[in-house]
Amino acid sequence: MIRQALISGGGIGGLAAALACTRAGWEVRLFERAPVFSEVGAGLQLGPNVTRVLHAWDLAGALAPIAVFPDRLQVRSAVSGQELGVLPLGATTLQRYGAPYATVHRADLHRLLLAQVQQRADVKLKLNYRLAHFTQTAEAVTVQGLRPSAQQGDIWGPQIEGDALIGADGLWSPVREWLLGDGPPRVTGHLAYRALLPQTSLPERLRSTQVTVWLGPRLHLVQYPVRGGEWLNVVGILQGRLDSASGADLESWDHATNAQALRAALTGTCAPLQDLVHAIEAWRLWVLCDRPPMRGALQHAAGRVALLGDAAHPMRPYLAQGAGMAIEDAAELGRVLGQALQAGLEIPTMLARYAQNRWRRNAQVQARAIRNGQIFHADGLLRWGRDAALRSLGERLLDMPWLYLGT
Repeated sequence: MIRQALISGGGIGGLAAALACTRAGWEVRLFERAPVFSEVGAGLQLGPNVTRVLHAWDLAGALAPIAVFPDRLQVRSAVSGQELGVLPLGATTLQRYGAPYATVHRADLHRLLLAQVQQRADVKLKLNYRLAHFTQTAEAVTVQGLRPSAQQGDIWGPQIEGDALIGADGLWSPVREWLLGDGPPRVTGHLAYRALLPQTSLPERLRSTQVTVWLGPRLHLVQYPVRGGEWLNVVGILQGRLDSASGADLESWDHATNAQALRAALTGTCAPLQDLVHAIEAWRLWVLCDRPPMRGALQHAAGRVALLGDAAHPMRPYLAQGAGMAIEDAAELGRVLGQALQAGLEIPTMLARYAQNRWRRNAQVQARAIRNGQIFHADGLLRWGRDAALRSLGERLLDMPWLYLGT
């Protein structure tokens, strides 16, 4: 029996879901509201829990030329510049977890997944199409969308029936709102300043082949190479300075900015960090929003509708696992839908199993990301204790077997 999954959203989560579903023997119809497939943003860190999934999908060869596999992650004090702790990566991660730690440009990973999906005859991609509502019964789920017309405005498309609907439509997910009706995400009070530039545009002393995390009072900055090491990704996050983003469209994470607030916040920090930030001219601004950690499986799926990635569990970027949890979701979704197809099991039952198998892990990652932000931005005695702990227990504190071993 042929089963069909309807997927809302053509980002990394949606494409990963499409690939996982087709690998499980399902047909897929994916709806993307943008007129072209594209991905904004900058870099991603992919822990071994994520690269393990990509390798299982036979993507190791496609990932290798676009990624960097750093040898180490170092944590430094933004104030003194002193190295506080180091986590060996590279061969150590591969030996310890059976998969590498990688850094990659978000757009490069998106293109990789899109190319894989486009090769599948059992996937139909529909661009410039915004889903407007869905209905579900015990037998099927039906969606209907709108497509823009220069002459007539938005035009209703036909009703499309499938066996399951996957909401992979991001932080401001319409599918989530229709399913759960729990309102918009919350504004965290944190701002992210992002930059991506060729390493050759920087003085040699500011270039990098590793992951570096700078920790300062109420702020931190992360830098790492992407695109085979030729480009440097830099993200600086400030806590409690939303006044500099007044008027920003919260539903977009890509705003132009002069990074004046970031440079001002770094007053008093060490020279190497200030030199790096002042050497970068083009910055983008991202107002961070999230939701509280998941409280139960019903926030992941109900009936024939399931949520995936940021639609289900948006999280702060302090654990570098937002895209990773979406890819893990997709792998589990493909697994349970494959079981449903092979054994003739009920789709709602299997989606409930997907939700039950995923929500606790996603809640744990959400909660740990919030806690990490508090630790990263610590001041006073907490900051002193953090730095002392990192100096004495660096690798033990920075390594995360519970996360990297996966589910």
